[in-house]
Amino acid sequence: MKSEGPAFVGANPTGHIPRVDDKAFVHHSAQLIGNVRIERHVFVGPVAVIRADEPNERGKVQSIVIKPQSNVQDGVILHALGGSRISIGPNTSVAHGAVVHGPCKIGSNCFIGFRVVVFDAILGDSVYLGAGAIVQNVRLQTCALVPPGSVIVSQKDADQLGRVGPRERRFMETVVRTNIELTKGYLRLKASMKGG
Repeated sequence: MKSEGPAFVGANPTGHIPRVDDKAFVHHSAQLIGNVRIERHVFVGPVAVIRADEPNERGKVQSIVIKPQSNVQDGVILHALGGSRISIGPNTSVAHGAVVHGPCKIGSNCFIGFRVVVFDAILGDSVYLGAGAIVQNVRLQTCALVPPGSVIVSQKDADQLGRVGPRERRFMETVVRTNIELTKGYLRLKASMKGG
């Protein structure tokens, strides 16, 4: 069995090339394009697309940065409007099928649930977004809890959210821990295949 890199790791029109830490794992079917930085112990799952290619009016393309020990799961899309960036803090999970569209800043220890959409938002640390939620044009405080299917598009709604409890916190920690172990396991597998 042949070990492959991502399906496409390419430059954007302004010449930026993705940078992936040696201790990160990117599935061979994922696509990384442009000004993307993947830091250590990050897991990027199958058919994820991380694309930093839209310039602003001065031709500058901002970065998409995934901080250490975070995971970007199957089918996630990360993209940003021209001249805007996405930053995903350490120990954060972006779950299956989620869309994060910049400008966005996501803190550490967050969970972005299945098929969530986040656009033009700032999330504090330890925020939990339940499956199918939509979060747009708001700032979420540390430990905000967004129930599944919620639509949070006003700051008033954002300020009235509940808080993450022990159950959500345990789940968030488990997802991060599992994906760090997956990253290490896949890197060992990749190394053994190269050696064989």
